[in-house]
Amino acid sequence: MKRVFLFLATNLAIIVVLSITLRLLGVERILDEQGVGLDFTALLIFSAVIGFGGALISLMISRWTAKRMTGARVIERPRDATEQWLVETVQRQARQAGIPLPEVAVYDAPDINAFATGPSKRRSLVAVSTGLLRGMRREEAEAVLAHEISHVANGDMVTLALIQGVVNTFVIFLSRVIGHVVDRAVFKVERGHGPAFWITAIIAEIVLGILASAIVMWFSRRREFRADAGGARLAGRGSMIAALERLRQSADRPHLPDRMAAFGISGPIGRGLKRLFMSHPPLEERIAALKAAQD
Repeated sequence: MKRVFLFLATNLAIIVVLSITLRLLGVERILDEQGVGLDFTALLIFSAVIGFGGALISLMISRWTAKRMTGARVIERPRDATEQWLVETVQRQARQAGIPLPEVAVYDAPDINAFATGPSKRRSLVAVSTGLLRGMRREEAEAVLAHEISHVANGDMVTLALIQGVVNTFVIFLSRVIGHVVDRAVFKVERGHGPAFWITAIIAEIVLGILASAIVMWFSRRREFRADAGGARLAGRGSMIAALERLRQSADRPHLPDRMAAFGISGPIGRGLKRLFMSHPPLEERIAALKAAQD
């Protein structure tokens, strides 16, 4: 709740500061002189409702979406010794981390991967691929599970959704301001909105959305380092490093669907500008961070 309050308060503070700044700079007066008459307060409220609404709805249905997208099967009654070990390991680590037991699931995929998602610590899901169960030693798989449990304990799913809500708010707000200015000041539309507003707003929203996603992905990369550290505490630093080394060996295999990529333990690697939009830092950097913390 503290994390939720902090981000909501931060977003509200940013909205207030932006509104005051625009007034102090005389932007509203200038726009009014051009016949714009844009109600910034109403637009900010509208943008916040839409921006946070989409992010929070996505968060609330995240478990359902993850199960449908990956075909994950929740283990209600273990079918074999491997599933029994999987459930018992997650139970033990959840107790260590001080969180309620997440749903435990397995999904059929050849890549070595796992993910955690859910709207809260009480309603979370930890799932592993069949490729991970086949391709990792028990101590390595335990470290991967500890990494995912750390994501849940850190509240990363909620925080990521709130950050997405913040950037969504400003993408919606700024794109409509740009569209409004072009419509009124350039095309001299005096009443309502002409085609220029909608075309410009859509283009601006796409461009700003791409730029904003770099902010979200930056946070996603930072949280991976924290989850690695948490995994090292729960399962041992050596096991966490070994698990990441194993993941590095399978980096060329298929990964989770794009919408699920940020929730997996590893993701596709980007070069150059693509690096800004990576959901995960390079495995080499994550391994180096763990080794540095060991020194």
